[in-house]
Amino acid sequence: MERNPFNWFKVYLSGKMLLMLVLGFSSGMPLALTGSTLSAWLVAEGVDIKTIGLYSLVGLPYAFKFLWSPLMDRFVPPFLGRRRGWMIITQLFLIFTISALGFFNPASMPLLVAAAALSLAFFSASQDIVLDAYRTEYLKPEERGAGVGVWIMGYRIALLVGGAAALILSDYVSWKMVYLIMGLFMVIGCIATLLAPEPLKINPAGETVEAPKSLYEAAVAPFLEFFRRPGSLEILLFIMLYKLGDIAAAQMTTPYILKYVGFSRTELGTIYKGFGMAATIVGALMGGALMSRWPLKRSLFVFGVLQGVSILAFILLEFTGREIWALATVIGIENFCGGMGTSAYTAFLMGLCNRKFTATQYALLSSLMAVGRNVTGAPTGYLADAGGWVMFFVICTALAVPGLLLLLRYDRWAVEVQD
Repeated sequence: MERNPFNWFKVYLSGKMLLMLVLGFSSGMPLALTGSTLSAWLVAEGVDIKTIGLYSLVGLPYAFKFLWSPLMDRFVPPFLGRRRGWMIITQLFLIFTISALGFFNPASMPLLVAAAALSLAFFSASQDIVLDAYRTEYLKPEERGAGVGVWIMGYRIALLVGGAAALILSDYVSWKMVYLIMGLFMVIGCIATLLAPEPLKINPAGETVEAPKSLYEAAVAPFLEFFRRPGSLEILLFIMLYKLGDIAAAQMTTPYILKYVGFSRTELGTIYKGFGMAATIVGALMGGALMSRWPLKRSLFVFGVLQGVSILAFILLEFTGREIWALATVIGIENFCGGMGTSAYTAFLMGLCNRKFTATQYALLSSLMAVGRNVTGAPTGYLADAGGWVMFFVICTALAVPGLLLLLRYDRWAVEVQD
């Protein structure tokens, strides 16, 4: 397929990108409300630290969302179509659950608050299932990099609104009012869903795609279809390895900056939440612009190299010590390159999905990515302790190499044609 010769940023002028921004916002809003904001509320109500720790379990639906994703491929709601129908259903449940959560007192009704928070995480994970499927089916291959970049921007803005803005608001109004206001923000996603078109039921070969006709087909066929493809095992290995170094370094970044270099939590938080988030967004948008002109294979390789090499920037702090400009430089470089890598990586996952089972296959692939993230982080502390920080960051950079070498096999993989 010949690539469209539009300039780098023309792709962002499409109305599709505005839709991606709003839906990305809708995806990110519930996460903070069951994470940092919920923890702050528990602290404010005097809940003991052990109980607060147990509340982290409410995030489990995000890890196991692949278990019910086949239902969202198999069944088509009687309104708005297979994708938008499920989108509006999950969004309405989210509005109700977010608003209702604030009516319970975590000090006197901890079980009810836990149940409400778990329900909120479940509906949020369900929304993510269908939003990922919608984004994959709605965007053309050459639009996916840009779409992911804009999506990340909307998602990050939502984390600020549901996190920092909600915490600031809690100093002036009750927590009940905070959660009611946050619930109203989800109306934006509902409006976008009602105005958005349903994705075409056409696969890259021009064939009409219908929903699976049974639960067995919805749950089993996505596995069979994927593993019958050429290079399926190599693809799974690549998914686990591509961001391996980046993930390993991220696990130890905070202890390194706070404990070893000696920055304060305020300094780290300001740089991370402000400058770092902006760098991630700019990197994702730049990556998306380049991907509108480059083949996916080239994007994955170039961004993967930058993503790996950027880890070495942390060594700068070994020479400068506790200097804010150095911390901002390091965080900016690493987050900018990481944002570019995330754009290409997400577009790659989207290109792997069969339109008949998009919800299930994307949920499975993203869950595999999460497993890789959790397993990779476990030994990083021992590695930093044994080899020292400079050697640790060098090793993390070297961990990017296996994934890049696997790209030599890319032309043999069954990825949707995008070049």
